[in-house]
Amino acid sequence: MVHFRRIIKRMLLFLISLTGLIIIIIYLAMQLPQFGKAPRGKRLERINKSPNYRNGKFQNLEFTTLLPEGTTMVGEVVRTFLIRNPRKFPTDSIPTSKTDLLSIPIDRNVLVWFGHSSYYLQIDGKRILVDPVLSGFASPFSFGVNAFKGTDRYNADDFPEIDYVLISHDHFDHLDYNTMMALKGKIKYVVCGLGVGESLEYWGFKEDQIVEKDWNETIVIEKNFEIHTATARHGSGRKLQTDNTLWLSYIIAAPSQRIYVGGDSGYGIHFSELGKKYGAFDLAILDNGQYAEDSYSTIHMPAKFSLKAAQDLNAKRLFPVHSSKFVLSRHPWDEPLVQISQLSREAKMPLVTPMIGEAVNLNNPDQLFKDWWQGLK
Repeated sequence: MVHFRRIIKRMLLFLISLTGLIIIIIYLAMQLPQFGKAPRGKRLERINKSPNYRNGKFQNLEFTTLLPEGTTMVGEVVRTFLIRNPRKFPTDSIPTSKTDLLSIPIDRNVLVWFGHSSYYLQIDGKRILVDPVLSGFASPFSFGVNAFKGTDRYNADDFPEIDYVLISHDHFDHLDYNTMMALKGKIKYVVCGLGVGESLEYWGFKEDQIVEKDWNETIVIEKNFEIHTATARHGSGRKLQTDNTLWLSYIIAAPSQRIYVGGDSGYGIHFSELGKKYGAFDLAILDNGQYAEDSYSTIHMPAKFSLKAAQDLNAKRLFPVHSSKFVLSRHPWDEPLVQISQLSREAKMPLVTPMIGEAVNLNNPDQLFKDWWQGLK
């Protein structure tokens, strides 16, 4: 009996020691630069004055839950990342093109997509980069959420000088430490939500390079060229604390056209409100992927809601993003594109579906695109 108690005691000591070691490892890992820094000082003072910040967190306009009642984040992670789901990953290499960004004339209005939610916009003489993730993974470590085979076509050397980087929010699949560090010498300004600048300054960006905004603010680029910040229905956070920085969508109001940069968002009333406020959009770039009907249902959009959002925005064309590079949910990898293509044809909504690296002519609303995902496994 005494011997048995000694064994139990040793097992308990081992478990306690192991738990302590895991906690220490997690703590030390979160001190690595890729996890960024939480806002403090003057940034935190400004956050506390925001009408969108209450009870220690930024709040969505509508009641929003990440997970339905009765589910847990641990369970969701297991179902998403540890259980095999049919066709969640493509077995074929993703077909791509490669536009030479350095040789595009500055007066050409063009968009080039890099997969997921990263893309380059050249519009009315300004070069804009949105949510660049070019490191090959959408997580703090390279063994995390890896890019699909064939999708990594671009690196920092492929880019010209960037006038504005627009960051929609600070999740790892939208704000990538390695990419930002690689591009740092080419970036003039970074526009982001309140609090995100703390991480950027920690990474070496100068204070006068960082433009931090709340919802419903305006950045004047030049005469007749503005970028407006707007709401989205989502969240934020790079560590255990969530929603301590602000998520944004953007309206690029350029002389030649108006483009909606949706970032990550679930469907909500904000789309119709923005459609009424800004009139018709020449192009709406909207979340369509990494959703699940039983979870993530209010912070991402399946195809039917992406289409509805584009209609609410009075968009002339829809570009669905947040797919085709990383797995962050359980649906088949090509489901977002298959469904949005069918629905858009029925609704007569012109769709922009380029291959990664293919140039989209922003001045040609009649440009056609192949259903490049068809036939891929």
